Amino acid sequence: MTTIREVMRTELVTVEGSATLLEAAHAMSVRQAGSVLVLEGGELVGVFTERDLMRAMAQSSTADAARVSQVSGWMTRSPVTAGPEATVGEALDLMLSGGFRHLPVIDAGAVVGVVSMRDLAKSISRE
Repeated sequence: MTTIREVMRTELVTVEGSATLLEAAHAMSVRQAGSVLVLEGGELVGVFTERDLMRAMAQSSTADAARVSQVSGWMTRSPVTAGPEATVGEALDLMLSGGFRHLPVIDAGAVVGVVSMRDLAKSISRE
């Protein structure tokens, strides 16, 4: 069975919780990623996604929200994670049951990667 380690992205896109929505959007755009991992002191505290950005903008009365709102106010706190030896099927089950598309991968307490629904779909289509 294919494991997450085989399909995860190890080049992490990260911001701190104090980053603005605009800074997070820029990081995602430059790296062509649908999410950023939110780290504080090197520890994972949340995940901020394109959906979170859209929700924040839709709930704001002005476009200034992107320049002044912090990621920490919109991110998913304490996200579900998986280990690198979890199978693609286990990761898919976690993501489908939780309703999210990005899964941080933790090994020995450290973030070592992230896997997206797209990564999983690609791996399944190759089998």
